[in-house]
Amino acid sequence: MGHSPYSPDLAPNYFFLFPSVKNKLSGQRFSSSEEAIEAFKNHVWKIPHSEWNKCFENWFKRMQKCMDSRGEYFEKQ
Repeated sequence: MGHSPYSPDLAPNYFFLFPSVKNKLSGQRFSSSEEAIEAFKNHVWKIPHSEWNKCFENWFKRMQKCMDSRGEYFEKQ
């Protein structure tokens, strides 16, 4: 099977990390990019290992679903 088209549904950053950071840091103002980067890092370090485990279990399920459909598009269920 060839490389499937890019899909945010298969990228852990898009379906787990970015929404998590967005929810946590939404509405906050930072006086510098360094301060924003520190806030991002602090949030990521505070995500429990159990949440990371769930993220990657979910990722494997998503990848398996993609392989089972041979890379074809399908509707979310």
